[in-house]
Amino acid sequence: MHRSNGECFERSISADPAEATAGGASDFLQLDMGDAPAGRRADWLAGQLRRAIADGRLPVGSKLPATRVLAAELRVSRGVVTEAYRRLGEDGQLAGRGRGGTVVVAAPVPSVGEERPGPAPGAGRAAGVAFGAVPGADVFDALRAAPARIDLSPGVPDLAAFPRAAWLRAERAVLADLPAAGFGYGDPRGTPALRRAVANWLARYRGVRADPDEVLIVSGTAQALGLIAQVFSRDGIGAVAVEDPGSLGVRQHLAHWGVATPPVPVDEEGIRVEALRASGARAVLLTPAHQFPTGVVLGGGRRRELMGWAADGGLIVEDDYDAEHRYDRAPVPALRSLLPEQVCYAGSVSKLLAPALRVGWLLAPATYREAFVDAKRFADLGNAVLPQLVLARLMESGELERGLRLLRRRHRRRRDAMIAAIADRLPGATVHGAAAGLHLTITFGAGAGPGADTELAAAALARGVKVHPLSWHAQRPYRQGLVLGYAARSPGEIAEGVAVLGEVLGSAVPPG
Repeated sequence: MHRSNGECFERSISADPAEATAGGASDFLQLDMGDAPAGRRADWLAGQLRRAIADGRLPVGSKLPATRVLAAELRVSRGVVTEAYRRLGEDGQLAGRGRGGTVVVAAPVPSVGEERPGPAPGAGRAAGVAFGAVPGADVFDALRAAPARIDLSPGVPDLAAFPRAAWLRAERAVLADLPAAGFGYGDPRGTPALRRAVANWLARYRGVRADPDEVLIVSGTAQALGLIAQVFSRDGIGAVAVEDPGSLGVRQHLAHWGVATPPVPVDEEGIRVEALRASGARAVLLTPAHQFPTGVVLGGGRRRELMGWAADGGLIVEDDYDAEHRYDRAPVPALRSLLPEQVCYAGSVSKLLAPALRVGWLLAPATYREAFVDAKRFADLGNAVLPQLVLARLMESGELERGLRLLRRRHRRRRDAMIAAIADRLPGATVHGAAAGLHLTITFGAGAGPGADTELAAAALARGVKVHPLSWHAQRPYRQGLVLGYAARSPGEIAEGVAVLGEVLGSAVPPG
């Protein structure tokens, strides 16, 4: 959350003798601190502000008094006011606008039990399109286009946290320094500045030591998968084994390029390597740091087994899609750091900043490196140069690291809010993958039969809440469940969305 000349959302709560005295009153909303319970002044003030936003006395766009001004009028410590503002900021109702002060940006989400707005127009029809019998190639396009009040889709970062000011500063600096020749065609491998920045980032955060010349800049992991499919196919590799359950989107991208995706089961230690050997596949795609969608980490024993499989000629595609987002566990090194000549490593900024940037990277074994550069060259001559240079400056300046630290704290609060809401509204569900990432997976008991999660997701969308059915991401029969993203929603929205799921589940699917 942005600050407003030191006025907005201060984190420290100062001790002040005024806290202990009888409070004053203010013309603003006719607030009277005499009505506040002793010891709960910040709670009372936050509640008054919420009610004023809900009943229209503070419509969206309204500017609130500066914290020091309102504190003086109410004769309380400034910390009481900043704490109240902070709580509404975390709920997404207030935002700091720099010199513009603290502004109302959204009405509050109704509490559980209050009357809720109806589903968005067209939500019922969209549910039918998105949740057909078999997910089609356009299923994610259809779901993104479907109207919804609360989007709990996985894989979406907090787009509101995109560092606009830092990006603009970096962009101005890049344009000021860029010579005229810099506007010409670039290196298809990517700009040297970004390849160097990515190599440094991977060394610091993922334990991967790579020369910048080993880094290939691509248009996100999606393009990396397309290049991998093309290069592997030309080398006679027509199948890439995948985790089961595993990402439906990944399977769709590989299938588009004619690559088969035989499923290999995943358990609490990650992919079952003996089943991988039995599949006969020469290559496998893994999400070892935070398996999608179950959230398990590839265990040490499985890593050793996998290294043995790779030593026999196997190739690993490592999709390190959200490894930087961890909360309750120690970091785990990337497989690429252990097996540089058997691992094609793919990463991107889609989960760090925004998918709209379409910037990622691919590190390939030396034997395939030139083939990947050729494939990239003839795909698009290389990524756009200017965004690469801006991103490189953000990475090298430390702005990206600072943003990541802030996001971790925010994501932890939202994850905790989702876990609490699930415990309250979905007591029969089991939570998986809570220690890291941007999503949770929940599974139901044996009472939930085949297709139940798809029906639940469709019913939830008809009521304005988007989720993924777990069955989308499994090729073989698997437990019924849902995949729920929390990074892009406020705690209030998360609680409301899970409440809708609980109501739908209670009326349609036995919890177990």
